[in-house]
Amino acid sequence: MSRRTTPPKRPLRPDPIYNSRLVTMVIHRLLKSGKKSLAYRIFYASMKQIEETTQRDPLQVLEEAVQNSTPLLEVKARRIGGSIYQVPMEVDPERGTALALRWLLSAARNRSGRDMVSNLSNEILDAANKLGSAVRQREESHRMAEANKAFAHFRF
Repeated sequence: MSRRTTPPKRPLRPDPIYNSRLVTMVIHRLLKSGKKSLAYRIFYASMKQIEETTQRDPLQVLEEAVQNSTPLLEVKARRIGGSIYQVPMEVDPERGTALALRWLLSAARNRSGRDMVSNLSNEILDAANKLGSAVRQREESHRMAEANKAFAHFRF
């Protein structure tokens, strides 16, 4: 691993339709094997499907879904004196958003169904309503952190 300083974060360009950086982040994580146009098509079709079912702004629904599935606490393994403790740590907002998007997309991929468009739109709607696998994963992360609260003094 390199010991040099970490490179600066490159600013993301907002997407052309919704003019949102969050949408760009979702599309970049949806991307598989370099097929960006397919990722754009899947995402925009799912946003259209969300708009048709809820009669609300789909960008607002997406932001709610990401907010509901963003973890505030997580556990990190820390080795102290030969034993490994699960130490609860607060999650940086940028990492929290990245985790939420990762969980949303993996839950959408694992859903049983025919096409990714409906799976993604259903998972976003579930997360916006505080249901679904991504929100459950967030609750699991919080539960683990709460259970290991006794090791919080090992925080670094």
